[in-house]
Amino acid sequence: MTRVRVNSFSISADGFGAGPDQSLDNPLGARGKELHGWAFGTKTFRTMFGEEGGSTGIDESYAARAMDGLGAWILGRNMFGPIRGDWPDDEWKGWWGDTPPYHCPVFVLTHHARPPIEMNGGTVFHFVTGGADEALALAREAAGARDIRVGGGSATIRQYLTTGAIDEMHLAIAPVVLGRGEALFAGIDLPALGYAVTEHARGENAAHIVLTRQ
Repeated sequence: MTRVRVNSFSISADGFGAGPDQSLDNPLGARGKELHGWAFGTKTFRTMFGEEGGSTGIDESYAARAMDGLGAWILGRNMFGPIRGDWPDDEWKGWWGDTPPYHCPVFVLTHHARPPIEMNGGTVFHFVTGGADEALALAREAAGARDIRVGGGSATIRQYLTTGAIDEMHLAIAPVVLGRGEALFAGIDLPALGYAVTEHARGENAAHIVLTRQ
């Protein structure tokens, strides 16, 4: 049965999923890269970007699980790129070069229509203007029996959390405090929505928890 998942979403110890002041040169916001230090050295992450080696411990086990069994992704527009408003042209095709790490259909939430973009390796970006429900319906159709991963950012995850659409969410808690940024859970009552911690582990460079909707 298809599940809607969040995987390897990094947050700070004070609950921020990205730093403030995001830009083209700083897509994760001020100090945002510090949230993802646990993943950069894993075997899965290095393989995704054509590099050899990498760690094979607990952090790697969660990174590997994050890419397993996926048939579709959903991304907020900020996760696709820094451009706001109308698309000025078709030049921007994401942060990841000609071969993005998705290898399946990716549905990007946006208010501005754009034709699909076919990339190397099986990734096709589809731009959805009808909102989160439409994107989820399209992702379910595309995924078949495989899972759907909501990649972020924080605002997109919050949308799906508040409707109970996310079945399972893995968070990597980085040992850093940001003070400002995009707060993932502000104003959200997770137990009231049916979510509980079903797994936790101490990785080499982050703490990992899994929340499951009961």
